[in-house]
Amino acid sequence: MPESSQLFSGITTIINGTIRDWQIMNAANRIRDHMATELVTVTPDTEIMRAVHLLVQHDISGMPVIEVNGRLVGILTERNCIDVALQAGYFDESGGRVADYMSSPVETVGPDDSLMDVADRFRQSSFRRFPVVEDGRLIGLISRRDVLTALRSGAWFSKP
Repeated sequence: MPESSQLFSGITTIINGTIRDWQIMNAANRIRDHMATELVTVTPDTEIMRAVHLLVQHDISGMPVIEVNGRLVGILTERNCIDVALQAGYFDESGGRVADYMSSPVETVGPDDSLMDVADRFRQSSFRRFPVVEDGRLIGLISRRDVLTALRSGAWFSKP
């Protein structure tokens, strides 16, 4: 019997070590460690053509729409801005407010969400980015590219 108790003790040690390794890896792979925090944002009252200019100027495909207090109220994407261009082309109108074109409500993630969970959300959706919200306020943005970059550093990701 001493051999079986030693075997059980050895298996328990391995399992506990694996769980501890997973907890350490999982804690280090939170969204807050990989999100962008310097963001280009607009308010709902921003003139839409100004917002389109910001997208192009900063070479970004979308930006959060926030209230003055930092509360996220929408997101403006290139897709939304195509609507602006079509409306201008068809109706010779190219104005309005961001609120007239933005997507709302917005799916968000939390800063302590796991990288793997958010990667799975990206896999299941057509979104290219998720705003990161904490206590009702926008604190960052995580993109598909950010997630891929973070996952690339994992030991299981084959290096070229």
